[in-house]
Amino acid sequence: MEFSTADYSIFVLLLVLSAAIGLFYALSGGRQRTVQEFLLANRSMGFLPVALSLLATFQSAVAILGVPSEIYRFGTEYWFLGCSYFLGLLIPAHVFIPVFYRLQITSTYEYLELRFNKTVRIFGTVTFIFQMVIYMGVVLYAPALALNAVTGFDLWSAVLTIGLVCTLYTTLGGLKAVIWTDVFQTLVMFAGQLAVIVVGAQRMGGMARVWHLAEQQGKISGIDLNPDPYVRYTFWTLAFGGVFMMLSLYGVNQAQVQRYLSSRSERQAVLSCYAVFPCQQIVLCLSCLTGLVMFVYDREHPLAPSGTHRTPDQLVLYFVMDVLQDLPGLPGLFVACLFSGSLSTISSAFNSLATVTMEDLVRPHFPGLSESRATLLSKLLAFGYGLLCLGMAYVSSMLGPVLQAAISIFGMVGGPLLGLFCLGMFFPCANPTGAVVGLLAGLAMAFWVGIGSLVSNMGRATPLANSTVPPPINLTTPAALATTLLTTTTPPPSPTGLQKFYNLSYMWYSAHNSTTVIAVGLLVSLLTGPTPPSAVDPRTIFPVLPRLLCCLPARYRQRLCCGVRFPTQDAPHPSPTAEKRVPNGVGAVPRDEAEEQGYGPPAYALQETAF
Repeated sequence: MEFSTADYSIFVLLLVLSAAIGLFYALSGGRQRTVQEFLLANRSMGFLPVALSLLATFQSAVAILGVPSEIYRFGTEYWFLGCSYFLGLLIPAHVFIPVFYRLQITSTYEYLELRFNKTVRIFGTVTFIFQMVIYMGVVLYAPALALNAVTGFDLWSAVLTIGLVCTLYTTLGGLKAVIWTDVFQTLVMFAGQLAVIVVGAQRMGGMARVWHLAEQQGKISGIDLNPDPYVRYTFWTLAFGGVFMMLSLYGVNQAQVQRYLSSRSERQAVLSCYAVFPCQQIVLCLSCLTGLVMFVYDREHPLAPSGTHRTPDQLVLYFVMDVLQDLPGLPGLFVACLFSGSLSTISSAFNSLATVTMEDLVRPHFPGLSESRATLLSKLLAFGYGLLCLGMAYVSSMLGPVLQAAISIFGMVGGPLLGLFCLGMFFPCANPTGAVVGLLAGLAMAFWVGIGSLVSNMGRATPLANSTVPPPINLTTPAALATTLLTTTTPPPSPTGLQKFYNLSYMWYSAHNSTTVIAVGLLVSLLTGPTPPSAVDPRTIFPVLPRLLCCLPARYRQRLCCGVRFPTQDAPHPSPTAEKRVPNGVGAVPRDEAEEQGYGPPAYALQETAF
């Protein structure tokens, strides 16, 4: 179907308002003249805009297309993922946020230097940059490709327009513009999905009839308590495997942590984590209801034209275009919803990449960099990553069957990074060697399982049950290439050996890979000599066992701290006698015992004027 003038007007309005928000914050307030204002919004944000920005950051267009298609194919079992949101947000609120916020860091990976050493920090930073650079081009190109295949919407016009507008407001307005555009775009996403559900359900006779027909077709799932990790979706897979996936996104990912750190206080940061919980449930509910309405609608009104090879991600768009075709403006609203997902994710990627590059790779080597030059360089980095995103979108168009692997890389890398932070935060005995070896082992395991699954399934005519990788297809046309986004088909029975191992449900990837990092890291640390307690800065440790076992006598809880002495009361900063400031923003008090064993100094302080 062709877009009407009203549809194009709504789409253009989204872009104009997003750019206007960036220009407003570029010309108001401090006008983005300091690094702290540009990268951390002057630590002045309230909890509600931060919560909506947290929600929007990884609610990408791929997710908007993907979750309804999962419900369409596999039923409502996916809905139980909402159970994981409770722990997946409660743990960051009370474990990660207090540690990061009280250290007053800008980049998440500064923590790794405070806890281990500079080498571990660089390894973490480079891993994150690799993850986001690969992902941001795909998340821009993939939905534009699906949209082009279904509606004829010009592919590269959409890619270039979205990429350039996003680069503009991110470079000019800094993190504050990114957060407030995320708020606006989140509302657009809600409106677009709600319009589709309401109109679709009304045309099918109401939501009660939709639910009844879906139940008759077996799409309303009960609680599946099967503990098999190779089953794609069970209660345990979603409720517990999903917790690790949530922690990798909301606990340690730079894009999210940067929003916590932009809050005006630690309490506001914690409240933002609480506030995003109901928002996540609403988003999940809207996506699942869209999938159910789409399934029932397709039973009575086949969506794809006859002879057309339809794929699940395209089916969502066929459904939207068919249901909304008689209502001018609403198809444009859904397209605005789709690209709001892309804008929010990509802008977060630009800003977080500029932050880690500036704070982890540039500033340590140029400690005397003036504030004005540092701010200008941060803006140039954001602009450069915007252009790189467009380049990666072009590369994505030539990847062919490798496109699915590029999408999967984002999930592969998140688990090992989560494991690295958990190793440092929960295990005082872990040393820098164990951290590096553990991270490398976790990445190797992640790529072995992920790429092994891809190669294994490409070698067979029909993919496995729970594979996240599509079957081999002819990728010479945009429509065929779009099938790589989120496509799986009906599986053959009972794989064995390595084939079964490669068939691990993707919901367990983060848990499996982060556990690998922790296990290998602890083993190597014990073999090479654990970190002495006197060399550990207590501010970088969260004493999880003493707090969980708070009923034990004090002397036993102290033993659980592995010799690390914590202050009797939580304090945001160490005492002035425990710190010494240096020009590069990180200070240290050397201790002979630690230095003799080759460890970095134990007590660090951040120089706030370095912003």
